[in-house]
Amino acid sequence: MKTAILEKYGEARLPRYTSYPTAPRFSPETDASTYAGWLRATPADAGVSLYLHIPFCRSMCWYCGCHTLISQKDQPILDYLAVLSAEIRLVADTAEKELAIEHVHFGGGTPTIMQPREFIGLMALLREHFAFATRSEIAVEIDPRTLSAEMAAALGDSGVRRTSLGVQSFDPRVQAAINRVQSVEQTADAVANLRAAGTPNINFDLIYGLPHQSVASCVETAEQAIALKPDRLAVFGYAHIPSFKKHQRMIDEAALAGSRERDEQAEAIAETLAAAGYRRIGLDHYARPDDAMVGAQADGTLKRNFQGYTTDSCETLIGLGASAIGRTHHGYVQNEVPPGGYARRISAGTLATVKGYRLTVEDRLRAAIIERLMCDFAVDVTGLCGRHGFDPGLLLDGNAGLSMLQEDGVIDIDDGVIHVRQEQRFVIRAVAACFDAYLDHSGRTHSRAA
Repeated sequence: MKTAILEKYGEARLPRYTSYPTAPRFSPETDASTYAGWLRATPADAGVSLYLHIPFCRSMCWYCGCHTLISQKDQPILDYLAVLSAEIRLVADTAEKELAIEHVHFGGGTPTIMQPREFIGLMALLREHFAFATRSEIAVEIDPRTLSAEMAAALGDSGVRRTSLGVQSFDPRVQAAINRVQSVEQTADAVANLRAAGTPNINFDLIYGLPHQSVASCVETAEQAIALKPDRLAVFGYAHIPSFKKHQRMIDEAALAGSRERDEQAEAIAETLAAAGYRRIGLDHYARPDDAMVGAQADGTLKRNFQGYTTDSCETLIGLGASAIGRTHHGYVQNEVPPGGYARRISAGTLATVKGYRLTVEDRLRAAIIERLMCDFAVDVTGLCGRHGFDPGLLLDGNAGLSMLQEDGVIDIDDGVIHVRQEQRFVIRAVAACFDAYLDHSGRTHSRAA
């Protein structure tokens, strides 16, 4: 049964649904002036999240799907941070109020590519222009290969309490095939330095479906990761889209697993983590039983955003940096992607927004349904439609995709409530796609559904 479902749905190219509508729907009609109005309309007491994109790494990992640049020199990074600082001031001035910050996330790239004093200065600037509560959670993505003890100390001194470490795989053959050689010892040193510096919450990122990976190597990596006692793990399937990310052409496609093998790898990791006491969160996250994410899943408040599953419930996300995506009550915005173009816009005294999307009432309904499916593997379509003022027949009647999934035993539908069967959760994105009014069926920029 599972093999048949994989063959039918697993190769489909579908969004990860970290937003709805997804980024391909963004257009230049939503521009800097639009965003300025949305910022001014954001209430001062509304909880806000910040995302800061630092698009630099010392070397290119061939699996990477992020907007990043390779630099062996520090000057381009310093120049970028100067522009980022100017954007922080500009956004704060445009909002015309001191917004209340509940979450901050530094992503990239490698945010810790900057020097300790530069990170401390950047955090001081944020605190100067925004109102930070004592409970604000500050998180940073880290490449353990380049994290110094001094930088770990700077993170702790700046109030960072959660870090996300890229691990991907500890298998030397896999590491060579993706141009990311990283020992267990390097990772362990980074973890020790972070904990010693007062940054207690450690996340690991693992990837399955990489070249030359096997079930055995995935299990071994998971066991080595468990020994370092991370609080959370995110386990992603490698998205091979060389037409979109040209450096992925360095990966030997013949060494990549098919849908069945990818599923076996994912389930082997899941079983290994479960045996160690981790709880499965949504499609691809795992957490210790006492973690806040476990509680959010239990009470139905788990959320999904551009970083994956989260307990962040803020409606407003301010994206800072080249390519950064933001969100307000009104819709989505994205900054200029090339750092040069981004810098020119900020230097001209204008917001760097070049495209976005204004949400409709129906978009909000479909987004709510997709989020609940991705988080809970179940959704009360009738109930949500009622709260949004829609007839559920709009989404359920004549929905050929849902009918097919029901016939294939992937889902059950009872009085407008959809439940995804536990054994079929690996194709949840195929279920969510049934509510996507804009899905690009060519799938050229999306990853496999399983």
